[in-house]
Amino acid sequence: MLIVGNWKMHKTASEGMRLTQDFLKLYRHSSNSEVVLAPPFTALHAVHEIVRSTPVKLAAQNVYYQQEGAYTGEISPPMLKDLGCHYVILGHSERRQYFAETNDLINQKVRAALAHGLSPILCVGESLEERETGKTHSLIQQQLLEGLQDVTADEMQQVTIAYEPVWAIGTGKAATVEQATEVHTAISHSIEEKWGMDRNTNRVIYGGSVKPDNAEQLFASPKIHGALVGGACLDPESFAKIVSFAQRIANFN
Repeated sequence: MLIVGNWKMHKTASEGMRLTQDFLKLYRHSSNSEVVLAPPFTALHAVHEIVRSTPVKLAAQNVYYQQEGAYTGEISPPMLKDLGCHYVILGHSERRQYFAETNDLINQKVRAALAHGLSPILCVGESLEERETGKTHSLIQQQLLEGLQDVTADEMQQVTIAYEPVWAIGTGKAATVEQATEVHTAISHSIEEKWGMDRNTNRVIYGGSVKPDNAEQLFASPKIHGALVGGACLDPESFAKIVSFAQRIANFN
């Protein structure tokens, strides 16, 4: 189980330190799950100083694909590694929607992250219109194949896929367990076909209005291997509950 808390554009460095400290007071480590915090760039160093001696890992919310150069405002993979990041979230629907990120650009970021020892969390998902017109599976297949182009089978061991239906992000309306399981199964099948990975071992997590009141049901599906948590991760108690549900289900399985 992988539980990632995506803070998005919330929390200053000092606020992030307090949030992390409050969460760690509630967090109980379990070897069957991995917890990752993804603060904004400005809080990465401060949060890393707190979690560096704990099992909690750090993720960035984005990265640029060049190692260095005249790219004002961008952050490179080596910079993230130096800050203690293990993971980086790529292709989030908000990046696709507001910053016009294409599958080709996301692919360049994925390959750059892998080349520098960062584990990508690649987000895929459909809009409500695309779901209602039956385009969910073809769209996600395209996002997967184009976003992971030229990624080897060995490199795929470091990649996590996050299914995040766009219509469920920040809306309070999560996908049902049945809806999520169906898409997760299709994603795992695609990975198995393309890269030869066992569909029961490749990691596909769910993102989209994950809260304590629906997390346990989602995690009960054997095809859902964790969560990319948005708003609920900004409340230490809510995030700790989600983590504990994941640990409980993992123990049971």
